[in-house]
Amino acid sequence: MNIVIIGATSAIAKASARIYAERNESLFLIARNESRLVELCSDLKVRGAKSVGTAMLDINKFNEHEKALDSAAEFLGSIDIALICHGSLPNQQQVEINFKSAQKEINTNGVSVISLLTILSEKFITQGHGTIAVITSVAGDRGRQPNYVYGAAKSMVSTYLQGLRGRLFPHKVNIVDIRPGLVDSPMTAGMKKGALWSSPEKVASKIVKGIDNGKHTIYAPAYWRLIMIIVCAFPEFIFKRLKF
Repeated sequence: MNIVIIGATSAIAKASARIYAERNESLFLIARNESRLVELCSDLKVRGAKSVGTAMLDINKFNEHEKALDSAAEFLGSIDIALICHGSLPNQQQVEINFKSAQKEINTNGVSVISLLTILSEKFITQGHGTIAVITSVAGDRGRQPNYVYGAAKSMVSTYLQGLRGRLFPHKVNIVDIRPGLVDSPMTAGMKKGALWSSPEKVASKIVKGIDNGKHTIYAPAYWRLIMIIVCAFPEFIFKRLKF
């Protein structure tokens, strides 16, 4: 298979890429840090990747999205799986009081993803097959006090994916919404860890398996589906008082 991974140097993306490399798949990696890209490229080749291409991209430079994805399509020939993994975890106190900070985070976690999906959709419609998978978050299931700006961006993407899934269904393109819970990664390095936390490797395993099985929505790990059912069941008059 031919796989493009956007945000390829994130923890979950790297773990997913390693699984695909061990399967002898062809990979194209897109990220903004050149040295980390080069390091990951070498690692994946050692692990068995059939071929590995790279492109640098600042995800918030929307006018460069098409060029990066064209490079991926040219290198791979066709794209069987596009996996979008980039994101940032904002300082909630900062984005609550500063709109420019909130706008930057919404662009990174939401608008940039929709830009990429718009371009990828046309490519996948043309080829008539494939899977587009996007890492969103359980935070998008309901707006919680500690992270509602981040959650709003992820919710926007999940809603977009639902509509896109229907649009691309006749073209034999599957859309996968990946909703991880708490993941122990560099993005969450400053947070206290507990029993509900998972490793990037465990989440990546769930992602790859879910894509293989043609899933529409993947909670990773699966127990987050039950947790979020409970969270979403709270009446608003109670929920607005909760601080978690």
